[in-house]
Amino acid sequence: MNTDRNDRLAAVVADMAEKINDAAKRPVRVISEASAQQAARQCSTGLAQIYAAALESGVWPIRYMRNAQSLSAKDQLILARASIAVIGAGGLGGSIAAAAARLGIGKLTIADPDVFEESNLNRQVMATMDTLGANKAETASALLDRVNPAVAVRVFTGRMTEHNASDILAGADAAADALDSVAARMTLADACKQARIPLVHAAIAGFEGQIMTIFPEDNGLETIYGENRKTTSSEMSPEAVMGVPGVTPALMATLQVMEIVKILLGRGRVLRNRMLYVDLENAGFQEFSFDSGLEES
Repeated sequence: MNTDRNDRLAAVVADMAEKINDAAKRPVRVISEASAQQAARQCSTGLAQIYAAALESGVWPIRYMRNAQSLSAKDQLILARASIAVIGAGGLGGSIAAAAARLGIGKLTIADPDVFEESNLNRQVMATMDTLGANKAETASALLDRVNPAVAVRVFTGRMTEHNASDILAGADAAADALDSVAARMTLADACKQARIPLVHAAIAGFEGQIMTIFPEDNGLETIYGENRKTTSSEMSPEAVMGVPGVTPALMATLQVMEIVKILLGRGRVLRNRMLYVDLENAGFQEFSFDSGLEES
């Protein structure tokens, strides 16, 4: 039955595909957004299924055509079938979610209990004058549906705890840390180990940021933060002390998404057992190994 359905989808896509030249004048078979929407209606299915059928046939949805060459159609299909969890939907998380949706990662879980405030407008891509007072995760879902309706977004508006973390991470292939406290990050890191999925951690303050990828069998965030898992209410976060200009989360979120892409596709050099420290003001990039200290600069 599934074979018949897949054959029908492939036939409809092939009928609606057209051949055009890409930006480098190479011929490529594509399907437009309007045609994909029409195919979805004709086959009584979702846009995601049409995109998948197209990619399986070597037909690029035009929205992903500029990914080609950097990614193969097979790579794009892997991303379309992948699921990631973005924990936090503020400066880091909003940019992670937006980039993941534009790249074509097929399923996003976004968790954040907070609402947008005016002070978020300097750096959080989902914060607008119209979204002030709205929950960040719900806002991200609504905006991403307008960016890429083929991406399925699952929303959690409660705070992640040790009790609900497994539900939030269910089905995810990887998770992104877009949180702003050590205690919350430790909860997420423990949950990722339990779920047996990689965690891409990042933290930001001022014009500085850090990023590392932690697999379930690796040493975790205690390598950076020590064994202390609690912060007191009087303890100020680095973000509060140093501020967070918009350029810092934009860059660090981009690096996080690239780490996730490398994990999902099994390619490139992942920041595993290493931390990349970024100083934007002085154009400094330093890499630390947890075995031997500073490795590159």
